[in-house]
Amino acid sequence: FNNDSLIAVIAGDLSNFCTDVQCDKGTERFRDRLRLDHQTGSLTITNIRTTDYGRYELEIISSSLNADHQRKVSKKTFSVAPPGVSAAQRDEVKRKSVKEGESVTLDTRVIKNPNLIKWYFNLTLIAEITGDQSKICTDDQCEERFRDRMKLDNQTGSLTITNSRTTDSGLYKLHINSTYIHITRSFSVTVTADLTGVYTAVSVVLLLVVASAAIFYTCKWHSRRNYITRNNTDQVNVEDLSLDQTDSLLMTPTSQTSPTETNAANETPT
Repeated sequence: FNNDSLIAVIAGDLSNFCTDVQCDKGTERFRDRLRLDHQTGSLTITNIRTTDYGRYELEIISSSLNADHQRKVSKKTFSVAPPGVSAAQRDEVKRKSVKEGESVTLDTRVIKNPNLIKWYFNLTLIAEITGDQSKICTDDQCEERFRDRMKLDNQTGSLTITNSRTTDSGLYKLHINSTYIHITRSFSVTVTADLTGVYTAVSVVLLLVVASAAIFYTCKWHSRRNYITRNNTDQVNVEDLSLDQTDSLLMTPTSQTSPTETNAANETPT
């Protein structure tokens, strides 16, 4: 199958097969350019054109029945893309990380003027381009989350989210359908909180706490010093008073004599 159109069949003993217009009139573009290997079932497209780009699906139906009396069906998908677009590029998850408040652009990189492009955020359709018509946010939940913050490039399909928020973090998926190719891409977006304001506020609070503590201990030190100084002054005054009283007591016997002692001193021995 190519974009749901049957282009080649091998059935039974290989005697029943068809290619392009023999299977489906809608596959006229492959006329005389398909080669089918009857032994392996491999399909070759010769003289490839840009109109051949797109998705191809292989379906193999077993001839034997399983335990449920059903035939085993195996499916495999192939994507034929223009040169320069590898399978790794189609399947890889692009990772983007920005700070809160910054803009983030999810770039399609390949297709210009796509026929159909859709952007999904966590499985919710958030933007769509159909032909020359574009539409952003298809439901109330999307409108509320991304209000006036999404920009869609109508030429390339690239999506830009401005003034990003942490709630914008998640998985974004891009689906592109054009005349030539079908592309699916995934983007993992991480929006980290801007902690600059928080750090500044914390620094200011810490400085205020340190300054308050310094003032408190300085006042306490001065108060303690004044208390010690007053105690020392009072102690010196008490010691001076005691010394004066002692000196006075010691000097009293020598400075004043009783009448008895005076008379005794004046008497002469006989």
